Amino acid sequence: MTSPTLKAPAGTGSRSLRRAKPRYGERVIQGLLLVAALVSVATTVGIVVSLIPPTVDFFERVSFADFLGGTEWTALFSTPEYGVLPLLGATMLITVIALAVAVPVGLGAAIYLSEYADRRVRATLKPALEVLAGVPTVVYGFFALSFVTPRLREWWPGGTGPDFQNALSAGLVMGVMIIPTIASLSEDAMAAVPASLRDGAYALGSGKRVVSVRVVVPAALSGIVAACVLGISRAIGETMIVAIASGLTANLTWNPLEAMQTMTGFIAQAGSGDVPVQSFEYKTIFAVGALLFVITFVMNVISIRLVRKYREVYE
Repeated sequence: MTSPTLKAPAGTGSRSLRRAKPRYGERVIQGLLLVAALVSVATTVGIVVSLIPPTVDFFERVSFADFLGGTEWTALFSTPEYGVLPLLGATMLITVIALAVAVPVGLGAAIYLSEYADRRVRATLKPALEVLAGVPTVVYGFFALSFVTPRLREWWPGGTGPDFQNALSAGLVMGVMIIPTIASLSEDAMAAVPASLRDGAYALGSGKRVVSVRVVVPAALSGIVAACVLGISRAIGETMIVAIASGLTANLTWNPLEAMQTMTGFIAQAGSGDVPVQSFEYKTIFAVGALLFVITFVMNVISIRLVRKYREVYE
């Protein structure tokens, strides 16, 4: 007896031939994505290349020790001093104040949207929260100067209160600005946690609060860390809020009630057109910008290491 032969269904051969044909549309999309990635890398390389020559010229006249250890910054004065510590200290102080506002509020909003809010509430609140990210920073600056500072001076115990321009109001408003960044990205990370982890915790008798804080947050910790680092980077690089609300006077102090100038505030002041191009004073912009670039680069490296350390892989 001869064994029966299996015949392929009609049309199978033509379908396999169609699958074997090159998909030019996918290749075009792949090429566009590659170009987008290369543009991002090229932009970073271009920034570094543009910073190096003026920075090298700056440090030919000013030593690293005087730049990083000096306590006076009067780069645009007739008797210049190039100690960057006042600018660096103001930047760090305002960033810490902003994080003290943004991290608790942003993380709390993310937990509520992910674990407590129903679909309708989430669909309404999350877009409304993200609208804050689209408000121009100059609006935040004038809000800090014209509303927050007067309220602080009015309600401050003892009647003294902060200066007209101060680090406290700039930090508070900057914290409000980065709340959407931390809240939205943290909520996305929590939403990616498998429902089986929540169901297992509920099956053991855990309540909503325990599941949210002891199960979901640790499982989404890598995404939460990335969101916080992104918020820090945005706070350090913010210009208009600090230029308007915190002042343009380099002041080495840890008192947030006083006016002070950040690194980005000095860059905005010196780059406004009053300093001649190619002058030594103009090159101070690139020295401060290079330091700012190094700080954000180190922060991103630390962020990548933390994300890899706390990353959870679910199958």
